[in-house]
Amino acid sequence: MKAAAPGGRSRPQPNLYLIGFMGTGKTTVGRLVAKRQKMTFLDSDHQIERAAGRTIPEIFEKEGETRFRELEVAFIEEGHPAAGCVVACGGGLAVQPGNLERLRRRGVVVCLEASPEVILQRTSGNTNRPLLRVADPMERIRELLAERAAFYRQAGTQVLTDKRRLPEIVRHVSRIYREEARLWRPPED
Repeated sequence: MKAAAPGGRSRPQPNLYLIGFMGTGKTTVGRLVAKRQKMTFLDSDHQIERAAGRTIPEIFEKEGETRFRELEVAFIEEGHPAAGCVVACGGGLAVQPGNLERLRRRGVVVCLEASPEVILQRTSGNTNRPLLRVADPMERIRELLAERAAFYRQAGTQVLTDKRRLPEIVRHVSRIYREEARLWRPPED
């Protein structure tokens, strides 16, 4: 889908990047926003797993977190289309040095948020969360949120997903995207 550019020319529809902590609803909201906006949905973690040929826990275990973060950068720069996608980004993707700027160069960034209690509820039982494989997951969630809060605030628009119905969140994120996509311009090379 193309958007009208100034002067009547059409330009590619910028990507929408949903960032935020794990369990904030990026994948669920992203799928529905993509459908609503007639865009392709991608989950960065799934794409990285596919490209690497192993799961995120396996990457963490065999190659370490540093290697996983390198794979995230490769995904941003070369692992997905430059336009027309809604991308649910892994929880730590945007907080790595330079990644938020990389995302902004490729499209609109919206940060989804949730309380630690809701995050724990949404992530409990999910074995694909290597950073929460600790004795006290709630304490780990609080620590990671504190470390990442400043990065998430820099993202721009933030949407709280606690105590809101999913259709309301999807409408809100879609509206934000449409407004920001009209103003978004690709960087000059």
